[in-house]
Formats: sequence, C-alpha cells, structure tokens
Amino acid sequence: MPRHVGIVGAGIVGLAHAWSAAQRGHRVTVFERSPRASGASIRNFGMIWPVGQTPGERHQTALRSRDRWLQLRDQAGLSVEPCGSIHLAHRQEEWRVLQEFAAVAPGLGFDCRLLTPSEVQQRTPAAQPHGLLGGLWSPTELCVDPPAAIRTLPGWLAAKYGVEFEWKTAIVEAHTGGLKRADGRWWRGDQAVICAGADLETLFPEILLRSGLRRCKLQMLKTVPQAAGWRLGPHLAGGLTLRHYPTFEVCAGLPALRERIAAETPELDEFGIHVMASQSSTGEVILGDSHEYDDAMEPFDQPSIDELILRELRRIIQLPDWKIAARWHGVYAKHSTRPIIAEEPHPGVFIRVGIGGTGMTLSLGMAEQDWQKWA
Repeated sequence: MPRHVGIVGAGIVGLAHAWSAAQRGHRVTVFERSPRASGASIRNFGMIWPVGQTPGERHQTALRSRDRWLQLRDQAGLSVEPCGSIHLAHRQEEWRVLQEFAAVAPGLGFDCRLLTPSEVQQRTPAAQPHGLLGGLWSPTELCVDPPAAIRTLPGWLAAKYGVEFEWKTAIVEAHTGGLKRADGRWWRGDQAVICAGADLETLFPEILLRSGLRRCKLQMLKTVPQAAGWRLGPHLAGGLTLRHYPTFEVCAGLPALRERIAAETPELDEFGIHVMASQSSTGEVILGDSHEYDDAMEPFDQPSIDELILRELRRIIQLPDWKIAARWHGVYAKHSTRPIIAEEPHPGVFIRVGIGGTGMTLSLGMAEQDWQKWA
C-alpha cells in the first residue's frame, strides 16, 4: 500500500531513499534545511568506488549502486562515466600488495588484473613513468560530477515522480507519524527516514552519544580545466591508498607497506593523507585528500596539508597544468566498522547516517536494500 514518506536531508543518502521510495509508488516529501544541498555529498571526488569496499556484502552493495548510477545516467541525463581505476605502484612494497590482491581478487568477487608499466601508460597519460612498476586495473569504477548530480536529481525526482522538496526547512523533532518543522508546523505521514549527514545532535543526541560515530574532515583541491581536451582516463590512486581502504587488508604485504610509510613519512599518517585523482566532465582534475578526526578538526584549512597532498601526487602522476582553481574541505561522520548507522528510535522512524566517505559509492544500493525490507 502506498505510504506518505518524509525524508530529512537532500544529500545523496536522502536522495537515494527518495528515489527508491518513489519508484515503489510512495508519496515522498524531502526536507532540507539549506537552500540546496551543500554538505559532504557535493565535496568529494565523484568516484563510485567498488574496488575500495570490503569483499562480500559491502562490495555487492557497491556494485548494485553502480547499476543504479547507470540507470540515472540513462533516465535523468546525469554525467556518469564508466572510467575504471588504476592503483599505481612506484615502490616495491606497493607492487607486492597489488600482486597479492590480484591473485585472490577473482575468488573475492573483484574483476581486477595487473598492468605492466607500458599497459598503464596506454590507459592514462597521467601516470608518472619514473619508477613505475605497474598498476592494478579495475573496470567497475564510475565518475560523476557531485555538485551537478546532487543538485540535478531533485528536479528530476520532482518532475518524474512528484517528489516534493521543502528547502530551507529544518526538522527539529521526529516521532511516529510526524516531523516537526522549526516554525512549529507538523508534517504528518506514515514513515520518516532521517538522512542528516554529520548532524545527529539536532534530532537524536542520545543515539549519537552511543553510536560510535566520529567526525572526519578532509581537504581537497581542484585544478583548472586541462587544455586541449587532455583526459586523465581512469581514476588514479597511489600506494598510500592501499593502507586506507579495507579491500587490501587480505594482503600479507600490507604491514610492511604501512611500516615503511610510518618510518619515512610520518606526517602522512599524522594527517591521514592518501592520494587520488579524478577528472570532471569539464576537464578539472580533482585531487586529495587528508583525514583529521574529532578534536583534531579545525574550521581553518591548513595549507601545509594541501602541500603534502600535492607533493605525494607529483610523485605518482603528471598533469599538463597543476594550477589550482579551488580548495575546500568536507566533513562527514563515519563508524570504525559499520558501513552506516541504521536505527529505528520510534516505530516508522528510521535513521540512516554515518556512511562516511562511501556515500556516493554505497547509498543507492543501500536505499534499495532498505525499501525491499520496508515494502
């Protein structure tokens, strides 16, 4: 039976739940306290990144999300490019980890293969040839433009499914059967999904207190558009990234890689720096990133962190134009082990927060899983 569903938050988690609900014939209203989405969902690489997910259910959820993104490309006209990814190896410890992962990847459900240095350079002009040992190719990754996608989807959802959006509308209470706006008016409905990003204090501070969530701040940069139609090709990641994503925990060589990084460049561990690059449809190359947590976070960005990111990127990639056009930071909430915080504080009120840096990769698949259960 169709229900009236209220969703709090117009970031990617909220939009994913709005789409899945609307496809099932539910009447959907989305409440967003800002004039338009401006949080973590628009401040990322635009990488749909199955290769970085834990083998098993989480990886399968990422692949389901990938399929959903391709549907949005075809139905909503979003720019979604199946670009794939390459993890580059410029040090022996990195190459060992990639070799170990490539050997077990098929049994874990990953479609990956090793590339020689010449094969890497055939796929991307950006790989730094000096010291290049090879790479790990994965075809599953997609590239989207986060601001364009997140700010285009509301209009498409409204036009195609009649989803209603109430912008500049903060929700201050959530109970079974209703959501209270900041001006005191109540929305009455059958089900609510709270997708409030890094903010849980407003509605459920007691759940935040016991959730185990941590806030994480990351710094990122973007170059000017590269001239003459130059294209990066696939998403690129360096050896530092192998210690960041759980995918590579199965590799026996990972501790040696971590030990070498800690001994040679402890500043990278201090600021949680691992380096990646992607390119927008308009030619800018997005670069990053760093990770600072909880009390270490400051509202002021550190230029020294940007310089460390650029230093490490220059070791693994080459760009025609390194001129930086924009710098920013994002903040998200994450849990050390859980992919998302899923709670039901009242009957019919569901919390879905704390997806961390995997929102673009996992949200569309997770929303489908939720609505299959809630149907």
